[in-house]
Amino acid sequence: MDALTQSTTTRTKKKPTDQPSACSCVNLRRASRAITKVYDDALHAAGLKVTQYSVLVNLSRAGAVSVSELARRLRLDRTTLVRNLKALERAGMVEGAPSSDPRERGVSLSEAGRAAVAQARPRWIEAQRLIEARLGADGVRQLGELALALEGIAGRDVAGADSVESE
Repeated sequence: MDALTQSTTTRTKKKPTDQPSACSCVNLRRASRAITKVYDDALHAAGLKVTQYSVLVNLSRAGAVSVSELARRLRLDRTTLVRNLKALERAGMVEGAPSSDPRERGVSLSEAGRAAVAQARPRWIEAQRLIEARLGADGVRQLGELALALEGIAGRDVAGADSVESE
């Protein structure tokens, strides 16, 4: 057995998931999938995914709003938002609404959507508390700052003070 083979067989190898990747994108995608699972698991009993909950909460705050304005608030491209809205409309949680711009489609939260938000909110709070318990208040604060910094690198407009993704 040559020295290279011997040294690699005697070392204890870690599973690839036991350590961070050298690629920042891979690390963030792993973190995104993990945190999404925490929220989706918590919201499952309310019949929602965190992406849907976020849309509904923002609609509950905004009232009737154009799809473009809602996309801006959520920091989503319109195509992604429209796909999410279609599912929520089919479920009766979102309905069409007048828009200040006649060229724009407006949407608002339906009565069923308001009920879904009310049912899901305690579960969302539960997920928030779990994340804070694991990361600590400082870790949660750093996570938010990291997200803003990365949006800045990507050239995204992060100045919208009224932009709120969930609660």
